[in-house]
Amino acid sequence: MGLDDKAKTAAKDLEGKTQEAVGKMTDNHESQAKGKAKQAEAKVEKAVEDGKDNIKSALK
Repeated sequence: MGLDDKAKTAAKDLEGKTQEAVGKMTDNHESQAKGKAKQAEAKVEKAVEDGKDNIKSALK
């Protein structure tokens, strides 16, 4: 995973956490759900990139 990809994934995760927290504070269930979805998306992206990195390492 390149540094740029890591930064984008971390930013998406942080954005999701923030959106979820604001949703909890304002009792906005839709915002909470969207925040959780962004976090899940970031987790999947990280897993995919980690898998690519592991394959590249194994092929060296």
